[in-house]
Amino acid sequence: MADIALVGVSKRYQNGFEAVKNIDLKIVDGDFLVLVGPSGCGKSTLLRMIAGLEEITAGDVVIGDRVVNDESPKERDIAMVFQNYALYPHMTVRKNIGYSLRLAGLARAEIDERVEHVAALLQLTDLLDRKPGLLSGGQRQRVAMGRAIVRQPAAFLMDEPLSNLDAKLRVQMRAEVAKLQRDLAVTTVYVTHDQVEAMTMGTRVAVLKNGVLQQVGTPQELYSRPSNVFVASFIGSPSMNLFRGKIVTSGGMIGVDLGSQALAIPEATVRATPELAGFAGREIIMGLRPESFGEPGIPGDQRETLRVAVELVESLGAGKVVHASTDARSVCVEEREQSPLLAAPDGAPCVATLGPKASLEVGSMVDLPVDTSDIQLFDAVVGDNLCKDY
Repeated sequence: MADIALVGVSKRYQNGFEAVKNIDLKIVDGDFLVLVGPSGCGKSTLLRMIAGLEEITAGDVVIGDRVVNDESPKERDIAMVFQNYALYPHMTVRKNIGYSLRLAGLARAEIDERVEHVAALLQLTDLLDRKPGLLSGGQRQRVAMGRAIVRQPAAFLMDEPLSNLDAKLRVQMRAEVAKLQRDLAVTTVYVTHDQVEAMTMGTRVAVLKNGVLQQVGTPQELYSRPSNVFVASFIGSPSMNLFRGKIVTSGGMIGVDLGSQALAIPEATVRATPELAGFAGREIIMGLRPESFGEPGIPGDQRETLRVAVELVESLGAGKVVHASTDARSVCVEEREQSPLLAAPDGAPCVATLGPKASLEVGSMVDLPVDTSDIQLFDAVVGDNLCKDY
């Protein structure tokens, strides 16, 4: 087992395209780091550079105390699990798992012992004499995992290993993979484009956009305090509501003017955001998570409200997802553009997650109570979070 460090790592292709841009990242021994971002953001390229499958243009990859830029994948003592399993169809599960050990020249007794141990760990003991063609997708993925585990490498690298599974099996397998990693305590770098998968599996999550590292932190840190508008919009399902507004002051209070209505900013947020004092009259972006809203019409609820027009109500059994529109100005966050913010028409959408008994009619105007302690404030030009406490 070992630490992995990326120091100023970049990847530029011959046509001039820069897929990865000057990334500094430390993955401590035993950590489960998930690289997440939209398709084409550079996460798989970064993983392949760690593995030695992609040449590094600039910077260093350090595994343990060794700079491994010039080492082959075999010399780096890592094991990689791919999206397509890459099993040998003519071999049994037993032979697939033990193949790398046979190539390494280990004794038959040791190979058998290791394979049996890994098979028991992955609940594959009864399948050891079957060939991959007779296995389900989830079982094949376990075999691919077993082939990596049996080598006892310094680190695991996983490139979207669950993307070929159906939705139900993916949920089951991501829990199994996360538990397995905790039990083995092996440094793991895991690539996915699915932010739900990232948030539920990783001890830390690194968000990439256009080859640039946007933020690294625990899932809760990314969710509660996103470093910029892109992270705020990408992390969370449903994603954060974003509204354009202006900072206004009145009677010692600071608020966000959304056009026909305004919301006061709590004192705690003001204290944590010293820049706000100089933002009076300037445009900012306000973010609210869908769960920051409450059910309208509850007696005694003194919270501020946001007026919305209900357009769709989705009933999910355990709760309802309300899709509505407001008269606030909207924000468009582009995944591909260098600038995170683009001009967008008025009528910002709003999504609220409410309890199962919430009663809202499509087409009605309602005042949704807002927990303003959850407000996030971003610079309207560059998209950075104005609160430095993240």
